[in-house]
Amino acid sequence: MIKIDAHHHLWKYHPQTHSWIDDSMKLLKRDFLPDDLWKEMQQNGYHGCVAVQASQTEDETRFLLEQAENHPFIKGVVGWLDLRSPDLKEKLEQYTRFPLLKGLRHVVQDEPDDRFMLRNDFLNGISQLQDFGLTYDILIFPKHLPVAEELVSLFPGQKFVLDHIAKPAIAEGKLFPWQHDLQRLAAHPNVYCKLSGMVTEAHWRAWKPDDFHPYIHAVYDAFGPERLMIGSDWPVCLLSGGYREVMSIVEDYFDDNPQKWRILGQNAIDFYGLQIEN
Repeated sequence: MIKIDAHHHLWKYHPQTHSWIDDSMKLLKRDFLPDDLWKEMQQNGYHGCVAVQASQTEDETRFLLEQAENHPFIKGVVGWLDLRSPDLKEKLEQYTRFPLLKGLRHVVQDEPDDRFMLRNDFLNGISQLQDFGLTYDILIFPKHLPVAEELVSLFPGQKFVLDHIAKPAIAEGKLFPWQHDLQRLAAHPNVYCKLSGMVTEAHWRAWKPDDFHPYIHAVYDAFGPERLMIGSDWPVCLLSGGYREVMSIVEDYFDDNPQKWRILGQNAIDFYGLQIEN
């Protein structure tokens, strides 16, 4: 089984660039680079990974592409470009010369406008991604799920993936209306979902694996085994659990499932078009 960590971050820490890291996250206020991640991946049997943007600059995209070019275990990059820019097409032509750029993401969860994804300038940007073979990662809170459903319905040929199962209120044990809205989003076959980011929505370092089972069950029921992929959300996950602890939540849940190989690797390979050496 080829195992792929479909979601992690890398950075050289800078207080301004990473201003979202507040004092409650002090342990993240340092550099996290490929060699640190590779040790964790090797110890847990992961063969490759997808690096995802954590700050909204083109410098970040170039940084991640550089790391991927120099570290063969990074199989793909989800970067950031300004999807609202009138010069987006030229930027896409420039950056898609790098074959390791697989998709783009915008930190929609931080936008003050809850309907940001339906702005005309943003929609214009999304409309150009399919022509360049790029995917789009949806980073939102549960309240945004109905808007995301509207977005994906407008672009049935565009590949989308929902990050962190939309960050439900796991610490509160709350399933609704998240579960209902998730099912509506999953009804669109062009949308996948990452089983990632769950431990930071639980009580930090005070959770049990069983706390996540209702949420994993809901996601599995909505998307099925063909559209789910595992992700560590390293190093952000370290706020609430180590790499092995985090990945074991999903690995153990699907231990007896014959489709486990899809969730732990093949779906990410297919979705992002990753090149895996035999």
